Amino acid sequence: MCLHLATYSVNPSSMSVDFWNQRYAEQPFAYGEQPNHFFATQLSKWPVGSLLLPAEGEGRNAVFAATIGWQVTAFDQSEAGCQKCKQLAAQHAVTVNVQVADAAAFDYGENRYDAIALIFTHFPSALRQQVHRQVVKALKPGGILLLEAFTPAQLHYSSGGPKELPMLYTAAMLHQEFHALSIQYCEEINTTLDEGPYHQGTAAVVRLIAQKPM
Repeated sequence: MCLHLATYSVNPSSMSVDFWNQRYAEQPFAYGEQPNHFFATQLSKWPVGSLLLPAEGEGRNAVFAATIGWQVTAFDQSEAGCQKCKQLAAQHAVTVNVQVADAAAFDYGENRYDAIALIFTHFPSALRQQVHRQVVKALKPGGILLLEAFTPAQLHYSSGGPKELPMLYTAAMLHQEFHALSIQYCEEINTTLDEGPYHQGTAAVVRLIAQKPM
């Protein structure tokens, strides 16, 4: 199951497609219409090309990337989320290849994308490792991976995220799971989120920039 982030009052690993369809049917956009700051800042530094956004939700990052020239493929298990992505893309007069798909079943391909971004895409351990292996294969040689996710320290904050320790990420975990890539930056930091109703306030995150060897 592909999980997104919210301020959960129940076990996040039990979140169903129905839950996310209901969440994304709400107005305004659950996580805002503006892109994640780290993603937008870093993506803007790279030559445009093909970009994959797994578990993209309502499309804020996908639409931003398309507006600066990227050819974007995005998927999410929530049909309502994908509809919101299409709506946002239409508002900005850009095209995003949006697919309703589960992270475990999506066809990532091999040497297919110039960039892949995992922005708050928290999965159970086995699925996380599977997705990360697929992401490494899917990047073209020289391709870039951008990742931002919550760390265990996020359990002290109420700004969003899973409340189960195994679903939170550390820098050491990312170094291990992306050892096949050249890691250019990987750091656990505190930041302030202002991303729609469900990502607000001080947050503990890990950020990663890694490149697939040529």
